[in-house]
Amino acid sequence: MKPVTSDDAKVVKSEREWREELSPEEYHVLREAGTERPFTGEYTDTKTVGVYSCRACGAELFRSDTKFESHCGWPSFFTPLAGGAVIERVDRSMGMARTEVICGNCHSHLGHVFAGEGYDTPTDLRYCINSVSLKLEPAES
Repeated sequence: MKPVTSDDAKVVKSEREWREELSPEEYHVLREAGTERPFTGEYTDTKTVGVYSCRACGAELFRSDTKFESHCGWPSFFTPLAGGAVIERVDRSMGMARTEVICGNCHSHLGHVFAGEGYDTPTDLRYCINSVSLKLEPAES
């Protein structure tokens, strides 16, 4: 897959700066549009109430009340936060057209969104997001 670019991103850093701030796995997924192995991510089965933010820049992306169990191996959400939290764009890698999801703030790769799979959610969308792209900020009790 084509590496992420910073065209019109609000947070722009050099690749050297990203490499210094992110672990090798985080860098591969967030900046090179990689994918973590299914069922290995920190947030795949998490039910903690809170907000999921971009691990690269800290921008808020998803709320836990939109997370659902899709059994696909990655955290799934039926909608992102409003206001351009994420950007969707066509990804033609792997011999097919998919919709890639990137952070609206720093343009880091998060995962993909799929429609029409029949999940019982308000949107019938599945934002399939790499755990390594996210950081959960638990709600205060």
